[in-house]
Amino acid sequence: MEKSKEKMLAEKANNIRRHIVTEVHSAGAGHPGGSLGIADIMAYLYFDVMNIDPKDPKNPDRDRFVLSKGHCAPALYGTLAERGFFPTEDLTGFRSIDSYLEGHPDMKGVPGVDMSSGSLGQGICAANGMALAAKIDNKDYRVYSILGDGEIEEGQVWEAAMFAAHYKLDNLTAFVDFNGLQIDGDITKVMNPTPIDKKFEAFGWHVVYADAHDFNDLEKAVNEAKATKGQPTVVIAKSIKGKGVSYMEGQAGWHGKAPNDEEYAIAMKDLEGICNG
Repeated sequence: MEKSKEKMLAEKANNIRRHIVTEVHSAGAGHPGGSLGIADIMAYLYFDVMNIDPKDPKNPDRDRFVLSKGHCAPALYGTLAERGFFPTEDLTGFRSIDSYLEGHPDMKGVPGVDMSSGSLGQGICAANGMALAAKIDNKDYRVYSILGDGEIEEGQVWEAAMFAAHYKLDNLTAFVDFNGLQIDGDITKVMNPTPIDKKFEAFGWHVVYADAHDFNDLEKAVNEAKATKGQPTVVIAKSIKGKGVSYMEGQAGWHGKAPNDEEYAIAMKDLEGICNG
């Protein structure tokens, strides 16, 4: 990847992280940890990979994205605002009664949201439907989805995995945000979903590995997914929950908690340092 593109993506990801922290702080509620962890994937998809147009968000030929881990809506909203789907100023209304930015993605009210999500496991099922529709309609758009590593403890994720392989949905790329933590702690102690790769392989998926915070790694993974025929692809993306904010990194306690004013100031300073560095 060219250094100029890598720098642009890093700046976009940093802006998305700043939006995430601002949203959750403004609301006094939300899910910052997982949202911060997927910011690089979101920046890469929305600013380099996906065929989308903020001026025409319902274009039938656009690529689709489904945030299966819908509680990480701050990341999706921050990305959409940064990409120009709606004003960044609206992000401070996150979760407020008079805002269209609800706590989970709403396809009816938010420009650029392709699927309402939040009930874990349902998003990847919807992504399957979109990918199958493209096949039936002879369309060449691609579908991307992000799941949490805790989310894959849900049974319907594996029904979806079976479905995608059965119908050879090679236009579907799913990312598993593999940070090793969920709301109650270490995923291996709550309900161990590992080995994740062997499970997806057993269900007939092509498996790719990537560092969720390395744009060159993400580019290689997506290119490999595009080149894979006859199988859906899952990218097991090793990530750091709370990435970019010193006191949130690797802490399960920041799964669903808002920073207070002092913590907000520290977070924004942390992210300013990243941007300048």
